[in-house]
Amino acid sequence: MITKLLVANRGEIARRVFRTCRDLGVATVAVYSDADTEAPFVREADEAVPLGGQTPGESYLRADLVVAAALRVGADAVHPGYGFLSENADFARACADAGLTFVGPGVEAIELMGSKLTARSIMEDAGVPVLPGRDLTGVDDAKVCGLAEEVGWPILVKASFGGGGRGMRVVREEADLLEAIASARREAGSAFGNDTVFLEHYVDEPRHVEIQIFGDIHGTVVHLNERDCSIQRRHQKVVEESPSPAVTPELRETMGAAAVEAGRALGYVGAGTVEFLLAPDGRFFFLEVNTRLQVEHPVTEMVTGLDLVRLQLEVASGLPLPPEAQAPTITGHAVEVRLYAEDPAHEFLPAAGTLEEFTVPLGPGVRLDGGVETGDVVSTNYDPMLAKVIAHGATREEAVARLVRALRNARVHGVTTNRSLLVGILEHPDFAASRVDTHFFDRVPPETLLQDVPPDRAAAASLAAALSAQAGERAATRVLATIPSGFRTNPSDLQRRAYLHGATKVEVGYALGRAPVFEVDGDEIDVRVLSVSPVAADLVVAGVRRRYDVRLGARATYVDWPGGSLELKPVPRFPDPDDLAEPGSLLAPMPGTVVRVTVAAGDTVSAGQTVLVIEAMKMEHAITADTDGVVGDLPVTVGQAVDNGQVLIVIEETVGE
Repeated sequence: MITKLLVANRGEIARRVFRTCRDLGVATVAVYSDADTEAPFVREADEAVPLGGQTPGESYLRADLVVAAALRVGADAVHPGYGFLSENADFARACADAGLTFVGPGVEAIELMGSKLTARSIMEDAGVPVLPGRDLTGVDDAKVCGLAEEVGWPILVKASFGGGGRGMRVVREEADLLEAIASARREAGSAFGNDTVFLEHYVDEPRHVEIQIFGDIHGTVVHLNERDCSIQRRHQKVVEESPSPAVTPELRETMGAAAVEAGRALGYVGAGTVEFLLAPDGRFFFLEVNTRLQVEHPVTEMVTGLDLVRLQLEVASGLPLPPEAQAPTITGHAVEVRLYAEDPAHEFLPAAGTLEEFTVPLGPGVRLDGGVETGDVVSTNYDPMLAKVIAHGATREEAVARLVRALRNARVHGVTTNRSLLVGILEHPDFAASRVDTHFFDRVPPETLLQDVPPDRAAAASLAAALSAQAGERAATRVLATIPSGFRTNPSDLQRRAYLHGATKVEVGYALGRAPVFEVDGDEIDVRVLSVSPVAADLVVAGVRRRYDVRLGARATYVDWPGGSLELKPVPRFPDPDDLAEPGSLLAPMPGTVVRVTVAAGDTVSAGQTVLVIEAMKMEHAITADTDGVVGDLPVTVGQAVDNGQVLIVIEETVGE
């Protein structure tokens, strides 16, 4: 049995593996970059080895450094997690050459499935249905459109290596094909170190259904039922559930048998996932085999009662799959959502910053697999996923209700997240009726799913923020400290504070004392103040009592109450002129690196034209001109790192003659 395990990964998956190791009495080792020096997963390991560097290429993707770290601490096995080196055959081979057990399939299986092109060929030979496709290796641009016609429109440009939606582009018109290929190649090369792409026919309105398989060294290959991962954005999964509402027992048996045959064709050992597209007519097509543990593995664990990491470690140690894995059952329903640091209201732009608070309430059937804690810095160097929140229930409806409650009562402050979007998805009637597919966001635009705070709650929360700020100032003062909070020498005049809720300005006025008055945006509201402190306000608003917890952050004030949250940015009474950007300035929407500049000073540009491209979290984001004009100041260059809100370019409007 494995006695000391090094996890060649970071964040929530490292913590997840460590949790099972603690249960088994296995010693744990973390490796970490300079950016992760204070990360929770590093603290939780028994030992940790610094790799140096800030980016993945300088740290977690350095197989030589990881193997050297394992040997230095006397580890006897390496768990790759997912992403990074998890599906890198050279890394698995390097571990074996160093005498380390690689917790994953054999090198040959990784090599065969590492290329989606090779995987397609093997699956065809095994009798598994595949979609029409064409390899673009060595193909001249002039011949690409002809291949696309053979494949059939629409087309998916797809990276042969890697995953997570990177290096993928959907193309519906011939005019867009070559640029999509070039963009996919750049993204794939940056994310995976290999820019090979191919064309595949794109199925409209399919479900994404995957089968969890497991194999051992004794030749047994089984499947542990399916997961439905149909709701995606940019080909990255957002919501996953098991069992799939679209899979009947008969279809489960058929798809499971196909997945097992795929595993047998590979001589598969360990955890793997065979991914399929399920067409509206009930046909299914092979997508790929992920030769690793999946992000969404908790939903399988919750409905089967199996610990998949434990199974991985046992199989890697040479043990046979236990009887409960060879005859898995399904109990109840589980749903998982991925909580990302990103802005759904602005094309899912990655967010970065310091998590001023991060708590998710746990209750019956609710599980949190998180990689961050309060005070952690969210960087653009890595994937924007903060945590996975998973709920299990006797029924799908119960699981969803538990998950919604956990999300609504979570406190995630300091960075923009997709929490509101997740709640909107789970409460949408199409999701409730299981009318979902991979085009869900095409039919239901993300901005329509974002949950607005009801006006009465927003007004009460804004007042709570103002009163708590007032109490905090009085508590900190050394002058006339005995005077009650809110005292005015001129009682006829209200005290006022202003906040920004998104782009909306909120004006709060209040007068305390014998005849209190409260108003928000000029409208008087019925409020009885029971207590106020710098961190909370207990208010009765329109006959309903609620406690509002208030947290004063570095850039905003956060107000939480049961079932809701509000972020308010205080508006200074006297703004600093230096904070005002020059008219026509285009600002960086997130921290990142400038990878392309398509214009020069003096160039004429049109509204909507791409002027430069920023890369953040391995994704490219185009910055476009918002008006016709002429390029004025261009203070950034290719390769330059930029911060959120930094001026990238100034577009001067042209004045008609």
